[in-house]
Amino acid sequence: MDSLIHADIFFFVATIAVVLLSVLLIIVIYYLHQTLRNFRDISRMLKNGVENAGDKIEGVMEDVEDSMIYKFIFGKKTKKTKHKK
Repeated sequence: MDSLIHADIFFFVATIAVVLLSVLLIIVIYYLHQTLRNFRDISRMLKNGVENAGDKIEGVMEDVEDSMIYKFIFGKKTKKTKHKK
């Protein structure tokens, strides 16, 4: 009879522990999901910023290459032609 009482106490404590661990796991998963969503949003913003910066840099380079000072210093662009043998 004494061992039956010990088994009941063990299962009661084990049930409480499983419920508490399950609740803690749900909370951790929720916060992990929120964190990963923030990282996704931040990476999208960075990707868009890098693409926009690349486009702007290309525009600036075209403006610089079209400027008179650049042409004076480095000369005009020459087209490369392929010679047939």
